[in-house]
Amino acid sequence: MEVRFFGVRGSIAVSGSRIGGNTACVEVTSQGHRLILDAGTGIRALGEHMMKEGPPQKATMFFSHLHWDHVQGFPFFTPAYLASTELTMYGPGANGGQALESVLSKQMEPPHFPVPLSILRSKMTFGSALHGKTIETGPFRVTPIDVPHPQGCLAYRIEADGHSFVYATDVELARDQLTPDVGRLLEGADALCLDAQYTPDEYSGKIGIPKKGWGHSTMVDAAQVAKAVDAKRLLLFHHDPAHNDDLVENMAEEARNHFFATEPAREGKRILFGAAANA
Repeated sequence: MEVRFFGVRGSIAVSGSRIGGNTACVEVTSQGHRLILDAGTGIRALGEHMMKEGPPQKATMFFSHLHWDHVQGFPFFTPAYLASTELTMYGPGANGGQALESVLSKQMEPPHFPVPLSILRSKMTFGSALHGKTIETGPFRVTPIDVPHPQGCLAYRIEADGHSFVYATDVELARDQLTPDVGRLLEGADALCLDAQYTPDEYSGKIGIPKKGWGHSTMVDAAQVAKAVDAKRLLLFHHDPAHNDDLVENMAEEARNHFFATEPAREGKRILFGAAANA
């Protein structure tokens, strides 16, 4: 199993960042199968990468939630325009498939975009990702778990080849707020990608306006959670658009005081598991 980050920023894309300025998009691959997590602006570069491989293309997409920074890149995802592409797309919740199709369609309607969703020639199948209901696709076992965020959000535990990767963006979580369900999702993950948008001073309102209840965590909370669930590695994710590279690096350094194996998620970063890691 391999994980590659194409978008690591939260809320809105920014330019001029070494760590990365595109909004959320993560690729997971194994044994010739591909998962795509969210379709922020980073999915444009992922699409370019896929086009170099040539048609046909097939992928299973899982959306954490449908806020704009997690869907806004889809109109620029070139493989979706090709008839040779097959996309199985899971939206969050009981009516997740219908809601996902509606959101993707509406953002491509006037006055927002000149090309309607109906122009896309790929075969798109929409389904619903439900809390606690594991979905098996190719070599992957994908388990969605509800996490606290305004209007709801799903985290995903992805297991393949004897290893586990957890994608938990847009979650407001601290060590003393871990529920059994969320704790079980995170437990022992080989790599934990966890929301860490704010510093503690930003979250509390010592700097700027208070962010409590906005649905995002601090890097200290993320590190303490990673330690509590015995994760092996922590990737800080959903970097605030107001944070420059130096600040993000400093946040990771402070987080390492609580959980040593911490680093910021970076665009282009690849994580290899198992035998692939030693290749």
